[in-house]
Amino acid sequence: MKIVALVKYVPDATGERTFDESDNTTDRAGVDGLLSELDEYAVEEALKVAEARDDVEVVALTMGPDDAADAVKKSLQMGAHAGVHVTDEALHGSDAVATARVLAAAIEKIGDVDLVLTGMASTDGGMSVVPAMLAQRLGLAHVGFLGEVSVSDDMVSGRRDGDTASESVEAALPAVASVTDQINEPRYPSFKGIMAAKKKPMDTWALADLGIEAADVGLDAAWTAVSVVTKRPERTQGEIVTDEGDGGSQLAQYLAGQKFI
Repeated sequence: MKIVALVKYVPDATGERTFDESDNTTDRAGVDGLLSELDEYAVEEALKVAEARDDVEVVALTMGPDDAADAVKKSLQMGAHAGVHVTDEALHGSDAVATARVLAAAIEKIGDVDLVLTGMASTDGGMSVVPAMLAQRLGLAHVGFLGEVSVSDDMVSGRRDGDTASESVEAALPAVASVTDQINEPRYPSFKGIMAAKKKPMDTWALADLGIEAADVGLDAAWTAVSVVTKRPERTQGEIVTDEGDGGSQLAQYLAGQKFI
């Protein structure tokens, strides 16, 4: 069985994330990046399936600039068996539609994939649409937002928790499944895992390797684009109220003035 875990290299949320002034795309060069936290759950779940069986290969797949290789390396350090990094200058500014197209082509090139596991969203985009788009491209079933996953020889099943109910869902393999941040506790790479990752295979592919034309991806081919970026106003100092016995009423007046009450 072969499982592909999709991973993404995203700007660190603790840093000051901005947009590139030249084209209003996310500035990925001016801030430190890391493996998306939500994708770590997909990697961990794939590794748990591999640990429960002796016939599972986990391949970490990413798409992005040179630094995006670090997301695959982190996955290999966690325990993935192999990695693939799709990188090409023409990919800059690609939207979700193009992303799904490229990832689908990469998965088809990897070959004999039984299950694709993804996070519920990327922490820099938060759209949650790529897994479904990817499944459509591959002609596979999609079961999303799973808080529990079980994988058999021919089926993936799990539990999806909603606001009012929990659903049991399943799909025949091969399939695409996305998992939430409630499903597990991702492991930290051990020293042994870090050293072992250096010897694991990692392929780097360009668009030409996938048979995709540069004109079909990138900012010019995107269905949507950011037209205007307005910087969030700087925080102002709050108002200090001295309580001289009327603090409660002053607080109530403030809340009423802000239409909170």
